[in-house]
Amino acid sequence: MTIIYLIGLVLAILAVIDIFKKPIGIVGKIICSVIVLCTSWIGLAVYYLYAKDKLTSWFK
Repeated sequence: MTIIYLIGLVLAILAVIDIFKKPIGIVGKIICSVIVLCTSWIGLAVYYLYAKDKLTSWFK
């Protein structure tokens, strides 16, 4: 159980770092980061499988 939690924590931190590297406004970065962190595994899956490449077009 602890290993699954640690993997999720590491992936969430990597996702937030990746979000803050994107060329979007600070409000968009904060919104996306909070959503990813609050929705746990579902948020990570949606971010990595769908939203990762579309964030810049969503927050222009």
